[in-house]
Amino acid sequence: MAKQEDIFKKVISHAKEYGYVFQSSEIYDGLSAVYDYGQNGVELKKNIREYWWKAMVQLNDNIVGLDAAIFMHPTTWKASGHVDAFNDPLIDNKDSKKRYRADVLVEDYVAKIENKIEKEVKKAQKRFGDNFNKTQFLATNQRVVDYQEQVTSILKRLGQSLEKEDLVDVKKLIEELDIACPMSGSKNWTDVKQFNLMFGTKLGANAETAMDLYLRPETAQGIFVNFLNVQKTGRMKIPFGIAQTGKAFRNEIVARQFIFRMREFEQMEMQFFIQPGTQKEWYEKWKENRMKWHLSLGMGEDNYRFHDHEKLAHYADAAADIEFRFPFGFKELEGIHSRTDFDLGSHEEFSGKKLQYFDPELNKNYVPYVLETSIGLDRMFLAVFSNSLQEEELENNTTRTVLKLPAVLAPTKAAILPLVKKDGLPDIAHGIIEDLKWDFNVTYDEKDAVGRRYRRQDANGTPFCITVDHQTKEDNTVTIRHRDSMEQERVAIADLKAIISKAVDMRTWLLKMK
Repeated sequence: MAKQEDIFKKVISHAKEYGYVFQSSEIYDGLSAVYDYGQNGVELKKNIREYWWKAMVQLNDNIVGLDAAIFMHPTTWKASGHVDAFNDPLIDNKDSKKRYRADVLVEDYVAKIENKIEKEVKKAQKRFGDNFNKTQFLATNQRVVDYQEQVTSILKRLGQSLEKEDLVDVKKLIEELDIACPMSGSKNWTDVKQFNLMFGTKLGANAETAMDLYLRPETAQGIFVNFLNVQKTGRMKIPFGIAQTGKAFRNEIVARQFIFRMREFEQMEMQFFIQPGTQKEWYEKWKENRMKWHLSLGMGEDNYRFHDHEKLAHYADAAADIEFRFPFGFKELEGIHSRTDFDLGSHEEFSGKKLQYFDPELNKNYVPYVLETSIGLDRMFLAVFSNSLQEEELENNTTRTVLKLPAVLAPTKAAILPLVKKDGLPDIAHGIIEDLKWDFNVTYDEKDAVGRRYRRQDANGTPFCITVDHQTKEDNTVTIRHRDSMEQERVAIADLKAIISKAVDMRTWLLKMK
């Protein structure tokens, strides 16, 4: 656990040092669980968003985009169920005075059991080598089987208790598991209580007549209330989807783990409208599709897993998370939910307006079912960043810190480095930048020895370093260095664009989904 915490601290420190993420309002001692994206962070975030948008919207002829307002009529949140049911179960420790999400305390306890399973697997792999059969080991090793049964039993009970809103049993579960406060080690807990997560605000100049509003806690409702607008103006035929990226706001009382859980965050959501009765088929298709998207980035198949929900939201008939191995363990990265006809049906009821689709093939009207994919952009940022940050031992007994970002997402694609700051080399380097900057985000660096500049660009995640030297003046060639392998090759300046394009082109990366 201590090692995981140390790794996570390095992630947070590196993110600040290299201009990726800053604490919001830091000069005023910051604002809890609110962060700003720096000059490199904003580029990485933009690239992740574009990678999602191209895969979800541009490459699907039956999915279109939307940008709905953050402010919505307050009845929206009554219809969606957020006013009555958008709560977190919170518990306080009487001795440390710290507040926690009760379900997260239990999930963290389960994560420790899962870590024990992983340790058993690693020991067995070491013992049996190439003969090791992981599937067979997980199914037959009694200690591992017992651990897995314990995990299943705990999560099932937690899910059932939360679904029934039996908060007394949630506390009882925490006590039975002997869970202590992470800060103080105390087991002196209060009762579990529900806390609504929505931020309230007002619309209007006069305090007496101002309308009570909420900052949206999710982006999905903007899609649902615009269902007919998009369907009719786009002449969309079911099945079709509406995608949206944008800010959402939740009054997280127990915000933690850097940008994993924030009060202001960004979502990338797609609502797919389908014929009732086809939801199981589409649920499986979108689970497969979304996992392929994640795996296309090459961050390791072992770092992902599906987690089926024991407790279903009030609107769902099936739900699964794609979980990612963060430095603090496997946690939710994306959700795939079969939402039935709850959303459109509820808005139809509360608004008094028909939100139905006339299906010419069936010759009848119906309220479509919805299949949702929803991913947190900030969590995806953290997944990419934390997975990419590595310490490597080199052959000369030195180490280097390298940020092995997927090249397609890297903020800066290439750094142009003149070997020395004279003899016309900077002029040639600037000429290369003038040519490449139309297609790629590139940078110029002339400070320090070239080896130190390489290390700086490695730590910044730049896939290529292009060095201009005296030979360049003779034959118009440069040395291009690859970040991940550190290999160097001599290439013509005229070939640089093609070399970089091959490595960073979205088409190349997204074709891995096929």
